[in-house]
Amino acid sequence: MIVEQIARMVADFFLFLNMTDEELLDLDVSVLMMEDMAARLQDLDKAFLRELVDAFPVIASEYSGEAHKLVLDIPYSFYLEETLAAGDPVRLAELEALRDARD
Repeated sequence: MIVEQIARMVADFFLFLNMTDEELLDLDVSVLMMEDMAARLQDLDKAFLRELVDAFPVIASEYSGEAHKLVLDIPYSFYLEETLAAGDPVRLAELEALRDARD
């Protein structure tokens, strides 16, 4: 599926930005790229974004250790469920409660 291919590209770039040593990748540049990626993901068509969010747990099995957890957490890290729930105050409240419990 194309959505899994896109999820892999997002995951690989996300892992690169998160796991590359600061001596090799400037931290400020990494943060800027993360912010840009977050904005682009949040701007995706909602139906496609839903498929993409659902693809991360599927592809996470291809990664191990810390990378596995980071890939699973991509929707959480970029507030993608909240983006999908925009306009639904009940779902947004549920997501906020889940986030509060997790943090």
